[in-house]
Amino acid sequence: MLKKLKNPYMRLMRLHQPIGVWLLFFPCAWAIMLASGGVFNANNAKLLVLFAIGAVLMRSAGCVINDIADRKIDVLVERTKTRPLASGEIKVWQAVVLLALLLFLSLLVAVSLGLSVLMWAALSLLPVIIYPLMKRISWWPQLFLGLVFNWGAIMGWVAVRGVVELPAFLLYLGGICWTLGYDTIYAHQDKADDSRIGVKSTALRLGAKTKPFVAVMYGLATLFFMFASGGFIGFIPVMIHATWQIRTLNIDSPASARKTFLSNVWFGSLVLIGLVVAG
Repeated sequence: MLKKLKNPYMRLMRLHQPIGVWLLFFPCAWAIMLASGGVFNANNAKLLVLFAIGAVLMRSAGCVINDIADRKIDVLVERTKTRPLASGEIKVWQAVVLLALLLFLSLLVAVSLGLSVLMWAALSLLPVIIYPLMKRISWWPQLFLGLVFNWGAIMGWVAVRGVVELPAFLLYLGGICWTLGYDTIYAHQDKADDSRIGVKSTALRLGAKTKPFVAVMYGLATLFFMFASGGFIGFIPVMIHATWQIRTLNIDSPASARKTFLSNVWFGSLVLIGLVVAG
């Protein structure tokens, strides 16, 4: 049903494409469970629900910011030309009002998590706002997305422990490497249009070297997760899944790139299981 959403505001927030919510939520869940020693309890359940709500709100807000900034670019790209702002279904001022509402609701969630988490959440706002500009000035917007999308690893850890500790930073670094891998795959969907209109990405920068690059990024990500947790056995399924992604990916097929990108729900889930086992 979500795939058939006709409401342009829902489509602006990408509620019909929940993959982004999962990718934003996983680092939060990893940190919460590892910081709790892999033990699931009532407090963890509350935190996971609050962070899940926050992930929906902030991912939606990020999509609105991205589409406001990219509305003149999106209309030139086959995959994005029907987005509500690019197509004119929604006016910019309407998108800004929606954005303000999403940020206000996100603030309420952050406040409910405590002052320490709120302070770390506030630090993430500037990168979220300027991320859409990176594809215009750098070949590495995927790196900047990694810095933004994995901030929840820090916040989740603070929500449990009250302070930032080394494992939180290791989870954060692992998440950045993971994002560099999956978002480079994602960018191969649009590389023809991006090249034509002058938008930059790691997909265009790396070209045929994409698969070795993704292999290294996934390998580093898994190592960081192992170091964070002190475990190994629990991450064997992660390595198997990463190997499957790289072996089956066809970077010249948008359909293959999309299928591989979407499979990262399994990657994130397997990491979570590995962290729980290690905890």
